[in-house]
Amino acid sequence: MEILWVLTAVVLLGFVLLPFLRRGRGVIEQVPPGHPDAADPATYGFVPTEELDVRMPGPDQDLLDVLDLVQRTQDYRAAAQLLAGTEAEGEVRWQRVQAFAGAAALELGQRPGGVHETPGGQWLRVWRAEQPEDAGGAAVHAEFLVQQAWRTATPGTDEFRIIMEEARDACGRAASAAPGDPVPYIAELSVARGLAYERQQFEHLWLKILDRAPAHMGAHLAALHYWCEKWQGSRQQAMEFAQAAAARAPRGSLLAALPLFAVFEHLPEVNLVRGFYQSEVVTKAVHGALHALHAARPGDPVAAHVRHLLVFFLVRSERWAEAMDQLLHVDGHVGALPWILSQDPAAEFAVYRALAVAGYEANGGSPATLPQ
Repeated sequence: MEILWVLTAVVLLGFVLLPFLRRGRGVIEQVPPGHPDAADPATYGFVPTEELDVRMPGPDQDLLDVLDLVQRTQDYRAAAQLLAGTEAEGEVRWQRVQAFAGAAALELGQRPGGVHETPGGQWLRVWRAEQPEDAGGAAVHAEFLVQQAWRTATPGTDEFRIIMEEARDACGRAASAAPGDPVPYIAELSVARGLAYERQQFEHLWLKILDRAPAHMGAHLAALHYWCEKWQGSRQQAMEFAQAAAARAPRGSLLAALPLFAVFEHLPEVNLVRGFYQSEVVTKAVHGALHALHAARPGDPVAAHVRHLLVFFLVRSERWAEAMDQLLHVDGHVGALPWILSQDPAAEFAVYRALAVAGYEANGGSPATLPQ
């Protein structure tokens, strides 16, 4: 799974768009704005579409403040300081490394540079040049190369392979700079998928992560992609991996929600089965994710990832009240699956949010009946 930086070209679409016909979503009917039956998400205090933050799945004000400072001043030192003070084994470091790498990649894409122009993301290059032994900078650079490969090249081409091999070397350097940090190895999981590591090579990498952070949700999400049918595994192998992780999840861990991500990764391109989203496999995965959230530690930084995916499944399952409950927790941020698969994540999220509101009200709900 790649999270986590997406283009911020957000437009105000209200709730008249249809979601894209992919991943089994099908066509969803909506009434036009101004119609007497049209539901208005604004009455629930939801953030306007044009103000949705597409950079991350949930709030991290320290990260936002530092990102704004770094991009405004092109001075990396605040980013280095923030990562130096972020716990190595935790989920937050993984998300912050991805965010900084994504910011640099986005800048470079917007300003590739030229004879009279400095390329975007120059602060990351300066960071690496001035502090080559800094563990945070090394991790961000490795993740930057991984994201560049997926953003700018086509898997299977020489260009893609060259960038990925450079990323693999960068992951090695980042791991050497911080022996106990799982993040460089998590970045290499994406390399393993892109370069089609043999199973033994992948398992060797995976054991390094388990030795450092056995319950790391971000690592499991990244590893899940390797086992998926479209990469080096199959539907069965992906589900077995997810279920095994859920079964051994420690108390309070969100790993119990991993099967829901495995189901999502293997949704049919076109859903021809009526009631698919009420099927046993979907219902079981949704219940597992809801239970994991209920038992999760307060403030778990991965909870937003689970909640966003639940919004998708709960809306498709027409479980409107439960979808609204998840929206109350994540509204305002949309940098997560499934929205980041869209060219306009904010608009995609807004469609599902409007559908949840419409379904909720069609079944007797209102702002007054929604628990806050």
